[in-house]
Amino acid sequence: MSDLLDRIRVNGDVPAHVAVIMDGNGRWAGERGLPRHLGHREGMKAVRETIEGAVDAGVEILTLFAFSTENWNRPLQEVSALMRLLQHYARRESEELCRQGVEVHVLGELDRVDDATRGAVDAIVADTRGGSALRLNLMISYGGREELVRSARLLAERVRRGELAPEDIDESVVEETLFTRDVPSPDLLIRTSGEYRISNFMLWQLAYTELYVTPVYWPDFGRMNLFEAILDFQSRDRRFGRVESS
Repeated sequence: MSDLLDRIRVNGDVPAHVAVIMDGNGRWAGERGLPRHLGHREGMKAVRETIEGAVDAGVEILTLFAFSTENWNRPLQEVSALMRLLQHYARRESEELCRQGVEVHVLGELDRVDDATRGAVDAIVADTRGGSALRLNLMISYGGREELVRSARLLAERVRRGELAPEDIDESVVEETLFTRDVPSPDLLIRTSGEYRISNFMLWQLAYTELYVTPVYWPDFGRMNLFEAILDFQSRDRRFGRVESS
């Protein structure tokens, strides 16, 4: 593992912002004859490993897709278990995140979250404020399409009130209405469990993000897997649609 980290440091070009679609908890549990909620609980270990690995590698921003708007359509028992797990994570990990210098931000449609979970995530945000080693974005009750619809409504309301002319709407104006308005777009997106789709995640922000898919289920994902993804990123030639003149 230290060899991988040494190679990352030699290469130098570490992605400033890494986003992760944490997939495969249910399949991990199913293959072991366990209930799905135990897969989600086991995935908390991978969250800790990934955060610590990001700090070690020099990543500045880590964004984790924790709970999507589509997840509200899952069975009530599973949704309740996920909310309790979020509460447990916030209470248990707050002190350690502070020690590591991790500042937590929670982004999404939080009005849909129950009071107990909202209180827990608000507390971890307050407790970790000022951390300078890593910004951790937890995307909760988040969906990319829903974010863009919300953006359109906010812009339409500003136009209706006469605060904004339609011809003045450009990329920067749209970005000001997004949940991630103060965050640069991800350099690298990691998806676990081998699925080749972005599942309604950060549709605007991923326009030029490098994608890395691993067959590893999220509960088995560790810092070594993160380092491998970063090394793969460092081998890419990022042109953002441009070509060098000959």
